[in-house]
Amino acid sequence: MSATIPVTVIGGFLGAGKTTLVNHLLRNADGLRIGVLVNDFGALPIDRDLIVGSDGDTLEISGGCICCSYGSDLMEALLELPQRRPGIDRVLIETSGVALPGMVASAVGLLEAYALDGIVVLADAETVRRQAADAYLGDTITRQLAAADLVILNRCDLIAAGARDETLRWLEEQVPNGRVVPAERSVVPAELVLGLRGGDRASGALRTPGGIAASMLYESVEITSDRAVDVDRLAQALAAPDAGVLRAKGCLRDIGGRLVVLQIVGRRFECAEAPAGATPGTLVAIGLRGQLDRAAIDRALEKLSP
Repeated sequence: MSATIPVTVIGGFLGAGKTTLVNHLLRNADGLRIGVLVNDFGALPIDRDLIVGSDGDTLEISGGCICCSYGSDLMEALLELPQRRPGIDRVLIETSGVALPGMVASAVGLLEAYALDGIVVLADAETVRRQAADAYLGDTITRQLAAADLVILNRCDLIAAGARDETLRWLEEQVPNGRVVPAERSVVPAELVLGLRGGDRASGALRTPGGIAASMLYESVEITSDRAVDVDRLAQALAAPDAGVLRAKGCLRDIGGRLVVLQIVGRRFECAEAPAGATPGTLVAIGLRGQLDRAAIDRALEKLSP
């Protein structure tokens, strides 16, 4: 294969909302051809209205996606996937509720055809702290969380705002190398889940995520500008905590005249030469509602333009 396929591992304890997240991502694939591998002993848990055909333990999903069960043999399923469905753009692996996603991610790293693009762990807002303190479950819960690039605190609508904020702060202590975001019914922008470690194959431009409006937890801004800007310094400004940006992507003209693709994920950012045919002038940023500072972004663009 000419390029590695990015893989996102989705973990979390039983009932945390992993399958709901997978179905949400499939509904918002935006043309991506996604392979989904599920460690499941029963019927594959894909919403019926997404399925266009089935063959044994494999489901054909609208949009050119495929879903299959891998049981205990993940490596074999990954090796077979490109033959089952050539041209897959990325892969989602939904682990069992008691699995350690970090170990699954390590297995992915052994295969040359794939590149780990991130570990996402879901946590139930009502139960995660109690589970972490349990003598039998605690080690599994804390190890799941510690491996995450992104923790989604799910079902935030079921607890009071004060308890939610306290749990978010607690989770940030458990996830030293990742980010924590709240969610209701596993609804988060697909752009927050995909591309955590820079795997952006065939993802196209970052969309203004209208599909997330129902959760009322996130908002986005889209800024159009044809001015040249110091892209590296702009990236630093937008990745700062007070900017409120969780994810951003844009194609801008640098002050040296180059077209540059800017990507921001949490506190990390990357600036790379734009591919041929890219159109400059648009920047899309996603953040928590009430925390995404549009004025700060405008000021940074103004300040860093000659």
